[in-house]
Amino acid sequence: MPNFKEIVTKAVIGKGKKVFSSSNTVTPTNTPTTILGCWVINHNFNGVKQNNSITINGSYDVNIWYSYDNDTKTDVFKQTDNYQEVVNVRKRDDEDSENEEIIVRSLRQPTCTKVNIENGNIVYNIEKELGIELVGDTKVKIAVDEEEEPWEEIVEEVNNDEIAKIDEEVKEDFIEPVDEVLK
Repeated sequence: MPNFKEIVTKAVIGKGKKVFSSSNTVTPTNTPTTILGCWVINHNFNGVKQNNSITINGSYDVNIWYSYDNDTKTDVFKQTDNYQEVVNVRKRDDEDSENEEIIVRSLRQPTCTKVNIENGNIVYNIEKELGIELVGDTKVKIAVDEEEEPWEEIVEEVNNDEIAKIDEEVKEDFIEPVDEVLK
């Protein structure tokens, strides 16, 4: 009958992902005529545990390329957007661990999904997907077999080519007759 032992180890005790959307309105220095492009770069973020939820603080840079003066000139509007998202990640275990590590991953980088000109302002929507993992101490129960496995004998294997080579190298008349040596 197997014996059982408990091992305390670090493991993922909670995991989840969520899509976040935000809408922003900005007023560039020149009144825009046409939107030519929108890029989101330099995404930085981190997560901290506060009570029973995870707070993710982050930022990214938005660059909006637009034309003005009836499409005769262009400019790029640059802005850093900061965000704070609060999520609840359900734990797989009911155990309370004080030393939980929070790992946040960007599953889909922030992207501009829609950008319009409204009353001389630029309105843009940003969408991103973040994955959150909680890593903490947990117990694993395993069956232990107390009997030691027998040692296996290690046998060197020699192939037929090696045996033939050894036979060729052996001199059967390696001992010279005594009267030959004395001469």
